[in-house]
Amino acid sequence: MSFGDPNNPYGQPQQQPSPGYGYPQQNQPQQPGYGYPTAPPVSQGYGGGYPGGAPTTMPSTVSAARVMLWVIAGLQVIGVLLYAIGAVAISAASDSAEDPALKDALGDVPVGMMWAISVFAVGWLVYAIMLAVKFKSGGNGVRVAALVFGIITAVLSIYPFFLIGLVHLVLGILIAVFAGNANGKAWFNRPRY
Repeated sequence: MSFGDPNNPYGQPQQQPSPGYGYPQQNQPQQPGYGYPTAPPVSQGYGGGYPGGAPTTMPSTVSAARVMLWVIAGLQVIGVLLYAIGAVAISAASDSAEDPALKDALGDVPVGMMWAISVFAVGWLVYAIMLAVKFKSGGNGVRVAALVFGIITAVLSIYPFFLIGLVHLVLGILIAVFAGNANGKAWFNRPRY
């Protein structure tokens, strides 16, 4: 008999293998087995990269859309004031004009249309403020309303006043994009407890 043969069952007992070789040691982590991938940790969420599946603070793009709504509301205030003051001034000038050329020039300006645009701008102002206030606590309906607001704002800014409405065009497009992207969807569809 030879004690040098490692496969001899009657041979000299072999030394314990060094750590990392052979059987796993008690204090060392187990290596994954062959054939099956390891599962993700149980605490990992599956919701747009947010832990727990939903954001806890308003994403920056959604916050930017909210700020843009406030900017549009401020611009609407300025527009309402300009249209109302212009309608009052034209109405007063056409009533007291003694010069026939001035009376003819002012007679073609539709004062009623200016008042109608002022009333519409006030309504759009209220709509923008309501959306901006609801961004913090609103659900998917607020998201859809913000998308509609942004798209209609962009469309309305093109036709009558392109140069003046260019700011509204850009802001309307950005509001629609920021409310409609994945961060907006995750924010407005988050669970509320």
